[in-house]
Amino acid sequence: MTTTSGPMETTAAAPAAGTPLPEAPDATPRSAPAEPRPSSSARRPRLDVAELDRLLLGRWKEERANARRLVGERSEIWKIDGIGFEEHRERTLAIMKAMCAEEGSQVLRAFPGRLGGGDNAGGNLVSFEELFVADPSLQIKAGVQWGLFAAAILHLGTQEQQDRLLPGAMDLSVPGAFAMTETGHGSDVASVGTTATYDPATEEFVVDTPFRGAWKQYLGNAARHGVAATVFAQLVTNGVNHGVHCFYVPIRDPETMEFLPGVGGEDDGHKGGLNGIDNGKLHFTGVRIPRRDLLARYGQVAADGTYTSSIDSPGRRFFTMLGALVQGRVSLDGSASVAAKIGLAIATKYAAERRQFTPGAGHEEVTLLDYAMHRKRLFPRIAETYAISFAHDELLDLFHGVFSGENDTPESRENLETTAAALKATSTWFAMDTLQTCRQACGGAGFLSENRFTSMRSDLDVYTTFEGDNHVLLQLAAKRLVGDYGKNLARAARTPAGMAGLVGGQVKDALLHKVPLRKLGQNLSDAGNRAPGHLLDAATQRALLQERLDGLLHSVATGMRPAVGLKDVARAQEIFDDNQVELITSAAAWAELVRWDAFTKALTQLEDPATRKIMTTVRDVYGLTVIERHLDWYLANNRLSATRAKAVTTTIHHLLKKLRPHAVDLVDAFGYGPEHLRAPIADGSERERQNEAITYYQTLAASGRAPRSEKSLRKA
Repeated sequence: MTTTSGPMETTAAAPAAGTPLPEAPDATPRSAPAEPRPSSSARRPRLDVAELDRLLLGRWKEERANARRLVGERSEIWKIDGIGFEEHRERTLAIMKAMCAEEGSQVLRAFPGRLGGGDNAGGNLVSFEELFVADPSLQIKAGVQWGLFAAAILHLGTQEQQDRLLPGAMDLSVPGAFAMTETGHGSDVASVGTTATYDPATEEFVVDTPFRGAWKQYLGNAARHGVAATVFAQLVTNGVNHGVHCFYVPIRDPETMEFLPGVGGEDDGHKGGLNGIDNGKLHFTGVRIPRRDLLARYGQVAADGTYTSSIDSPGRRFFTMLGALVQGRVSLDGSASVAAKIGLAIATKYAAERRQFTPGAGHEEVTLLDYAMHRKRLFPRIAETYAISFAHDELLDLFHGVFSGENDTPESRENLETTAAALKATSTWFAMDTLQTCRQACGGAGFLSENRFTSMRSDLDVYTTFEGDNHVLLQLAAKRLVGDYGKNLARAARTPAGMAGLVGGQVKDALLHKVPLRKLGQNLSDAGNRAPGHLLDAATQRALLQERLDGLLHSVATGMRPAVGLKDVARAQEIFDDNQVELITSAAAWAELVRWDAFTKALTQLEDPATRKIMTTVRDVYGLTVIERHLDWYLANNRLSATRAKAVTTTIHHLLKKLRPHAVDLVDAFGYGPEHLRAPIADGSERERQNEAITYYQTLAASGRAPRSEKSLRKA
């Protein structure tokens, strides 16, 4: 979409969902009609696109489908590439106000019914995720307002504070910033420098930024539009620092939009992406706020300065407060899935029509998808996107269970935090890499702004940093995984029977290092499988993924054990440093296994046998691609022989060829039409261009006026 043409009008209809692709071209003369080959449904299973689409919509089908319909129909909310960032900022705010004013507004779905919300945490997130399709800046600015600023009030405030402060945040009469990150401490929130010191004489907190590194930084709504902020600061009362708490702090006069006394800030200006958001810095000097504006769900200060909390442990209290804001990580995992789906749909539809190079004189040029390398570039990413999507559905269920109160236990919260951290980190990296691969797979056309890859990639880039740097999030998840693994080891070692099992497990582990995959496959696979068919056995794939995870966790747990209880802090840090890379790698390995399990579970929900068969192949591509990605580990640890490692790659190539006829169906099942993709190379016009060229050469040959090639003269 350009600034002059308005919403894009397609010149040809995109292939309908479920339409079979032509067979890979064989020796067809260039003069032959350029019509698709006859349907191969009699010889090959067909994908039920509608059923798969319904499965991908997940638990909140109506909410996601409705949000997707709205972002497809409402061209006025689509991103306009090329406009100035100041105009983009004002346009984004205006769209949010219009969305908020609509009857039955979706943006209020997560809030309490007593305040006009929908009490629907999961349904709210699926709607938010689909906003990426319209404009990522709109999505993230909405996330700042309702998913961070208002959510902090909702989850960290008391009911009185919710009733008093949420209405303005909900209806956008009080645009707000979420002031957590500081210049000097990004992901290390526990170490923020901003202080809120209680003054019992006036019953006020005094908020201060003691040094430049403690300035709040990268805050949406801080540069222009924010009237208030939820500020995270060290709570100090009666000379005691009780750690980081959240405070509601007015920052601008809503009439003049000038900073209030003691508040200052700067505009971050133009950024590498998301320029519809007014990011900026904030700092505070002696800013006084009433005692009642400490968001006091988890910590309270009495009039005399006495601090109380229902959570005794400062560390557990801190992580409980941060855990209440985990929805940002959950939604970014879903948004990454949406971005990958859009990019892959555009690239695959283009590659199904674009022809390049002829195998010889008199033959048609070959479509891009009929090249093995092009299939290897795109198809495994389609498979992984399905895995990411199915795992995200399970994460949404976990999130909704906690925040709706259906299953709000310490264990479920801990599981939610671990899963959200691992999945968000790996999915946002995957989506970034996928958009770049899709851009390159479309050649020069992919670099044109009208086809959206460069714009989406620029906007998505910072998602890898949002809600915590990805490496830090993986480290957070890994510490839980390694901790649980270490507890199991310690528990097993307490009794003779447990120690025997532990020793037996170690012996078994050592033996497995020396057992070739062929034998392992024969033990786990169905008797009827033939080599290398055992690689397609679900139990074999899962065993290989689990083995790598177990191996990494065991290595880290044993490597870090000497640091437990060590009083020499420097030595403990050194031990941690020696194991950090493998620690982070273990969390990524866990995320890969979680996705494989989610994909395998989703297969059981498909009723159509043909669709289940095709999607099982897609699952196999995902599983084997993950194994191939880490062949160095399997070879180094003797989990796979060189011969079996080579069989993994050979099997993947075979499966990708099997999926070739279903490629467009697979991306159609993502559920995004031309109004969502909005890319000229994916609207069917490439097929028209190819047909025009073939018709031209056909007519030229029939006329007898076609020039002869120099090679034909030499042969004569």
